[in-house]
Amino acid sequence: MDKPLKTRPPYAITSVDHALKLAAILQLEGRLTVSEAAARLDVARSTAHRLLAMLVYRDFAVQDEDKVYRAGPVLELAAHSRSTASRLRQVALPHLQRLVDLLGESANVAVRAGDTCRFIASVESPQSLKVGSREGMVFPAHRTTAGLLLLAQISDEEIASIYSRERYADHPADRPDLDALRTEIERVRRNGFAFNDGRSERGVIAVGVPVRGASGDIVAGMSISMPSVRYDKESLPSLVATLMSGAAALERDLREG
Repeated sequence: MDKPLKTRPPYAITSVDHALKLAAILQLEGRLTVSEAAARLDVARSTAHRLLAMLVYRDFAVQDEDKVYRAGPVLELAAHSRSTASRLRQVALPHLQRLVDLLGESANVAVRAGDTCRFIASVESPQSLKVGSREGMVFPAHRTTAGLLLLAQISDEEIASIYSRERYADHPADRPDLDALRTEIERVRRNGFAFNDGRSERGVIAVGVPVRGASGDIVAGMSISMPSVRYDKESLPSLVATLMSGAAALERDLREG
């Protein structure tokens, strides 16, 4: 059995978690003020300032003359992706909040990069038992609904290249079974949505639908995540319909923005 992914450490260090979240935000979105950082983390401005100062010290961030922070040398490698991810996140957040209001479960938008999937926007469920925010986190693409949706639009040859034995030579145990993956991708193509029962995290159910850009290509996946104990398979059609409606509204805003 696959080992569970992204299990929260039993002795999680909140300050480290906050610093890593800020690093992900800077890498994906660019400039950030102390006030914005405090709001995103729901912490005091003094706490946000100390976290940003440590990121500057370790070259994960730099501070401009106008006191605004941006990605530093360590994070500049992915700087080209900032503008697209930032706009998608900004436009997606109200739609994710609407999904949370309607369904009571956590909602996310994620994009694919190679064989990984990064969550760029997340709104948590208000319930005490919930799937926490995934914003800024990276998972193997084949283990997420968004990753499967995005893999489903590329050719079998491209999939074989992404998951070639050569690319996984140093970590062969992480390479998925290609026959099983193709079967799952074909199911996603046929159904028009992706379903994840514990593939990325044990005890978590996720349902995702595609978000298409102006060209018609899938640019992201929109999903909801919930504890498996709260999932009712009879509700799947209505969950998919609500997600499809949310994705369509997001696509309209992306076109008009």
